[in-house]
Amino acid sequence: HLQLVESGGGLVQPGGSLRLSCAASGHLSEVNHVAIHWFRQAPGKEREGLSCIDGSSESVRYADSVKGRFTVSRDFAKATVHLQMSSLKPEDTAVYLCGATGAPSCSHTAVTSWGQGTQVTVSS
Repeated sequence: HLQLVESGGGLVQPGGSLRLSCAASGHLSEVNHVAIHWFRQAPGKEREGLSCIDGSSESVRYADSVKGRFTVSRDFAKATVHLQMSSLKPEDTAVYLCGATGAPSCSHTAVTSWGQGTQVTVSS
């Protein structure tokens, strides 16, 4: 299984930006070739899928709630996937997690490897 570690969370004012990172380690044949999914979970709410970038980085997907505000990208040299978040709103406050299914396509959604999560708080 891949090991995933998120970073970059914090406190930001409404309208601000943050960049989250999901660093992957593990078997080299997997690290840069699997789809990475981003989720968030707010207190009292179900986990929400936000975005996915496939193993080739040719296909990306976004939930309607973040489309146009969030951008996912992959740094192959650092085996890291970034989630650039802008125009943040208080309702974006949540723990953000990245996950991998082990498959290169975003069509697979059964996550088998999870990061520990990073807290994002949007507040004035």
